[in-house]
Amino acid sequence: MSKMLQMSLDEVEILAAEALERAGATRAAAASMARSTRLAERDGIRSHGLLYVPIYAEHLRCGKVDGEAVPGVERTRMAAVHVDAANGFAHPAIDAGWAALLDAARTCGIGAMSLHNSYNCGVLGHHAERLAEDGLIGLCFTHAPASIAPVGGTKPVIGTNPFALAVPDANGGARLVIDQSASVVAKSEILLRKQTGDPIEPHWALDADGNPTLDAAKALAGSMRPAGGYKGFGIGLTVEILAAALSGARLSTEASPFSGTVGGPPSTGQFFIAIDPGAFAGAAFAPALERLCGSIEEQDGARLPGARRAANRKRIETEGVAVDEALLQRIRGA
Repeated sequence: MSKMLQMSLDEVEILAAEALERAGATRAAAASMARSTRLAERDGIRSHGLLYVPIYAEHLRCGKVDGEAVPGVERTRMAAVHVDAANGFAHPAIDAGWAALLDAARTCGIGAMSLHNSYNCGVLGHHAERLAEDGLIGLCFTHAPASIAPVGGTKPVIGTNPFALAVPDANGGARLVIDQSASVVAKSEILLRKQTGDPIEPHWALDADGNPTLDAAKALAGSMRPAGGYKGFGIGLTVEILAAALSGARLSTEASPFSGTVGGPPSTGQFFIAIDPGAFAGAAFAPALERLCGSIEEQDGARLPGARRAANRKRIETEGVAVDEALLQRIRGA
């Protein structure tokens, strides 16, 4: 077993940026992706942190991602922004449209931004939280290559298709962050179990024949289980309509995988909604939100969505990140 090495978040960000530049990303694109990697490690979300850097590098080299892509931003209506990610990384494309999205929301009270020809956008909750830090309610949707079959079926139709909601506090941060996928667990967690050789949980996935499995490889060849049965599939289908169909992206059934070198660019999509609370409830919003949050926090054993990430964040910002030496060598050799 390889040993664990301690790294600061600054070192994590520099490591990721250098690896992605070597693989063919522009300095700006690499910096955007490295920032995303840092945030994932900061919040203890290992599956979207340094573990993904070798995949990003592989996709730059095999052509799944254009490291020199220049996103195109179009303001199609006063409240509508449409971004063509040009088959580059999602994060720099999101960055490119961000100012226009904020202006749309502040001008109209509500604004929306769609992205197509895009890619995996990492931890969706971070984009919603970024909107909250700008004083807006963020409601974000992204889809992924098909991995969830409809209830009663065996052929995947939608991806894990998460949505995220973040609500601003009075201090330039987020009061709460909801980030959940349509599946029982994120697909990246099964990919992680496949890498480590550990069995998955019995309620996570089905094999290609529709039978429950503990084998991560068989699960990846089969389908993920939707959270809440048909209700979870309905949530995922809603996300599919917004993030794929409405954004002009490929459907989940048409997108190439986010892992491996098979297929060209995934050309997936995202859809972000930004809401200015002042345009609706005005001064009544903040106290109402506090009463709502208080009714949860005052109960022993209960916590607000996002509280666990916030606790991880506080600890890891001080202690740093434990990184597997073998992973570190893979990244340095990527």
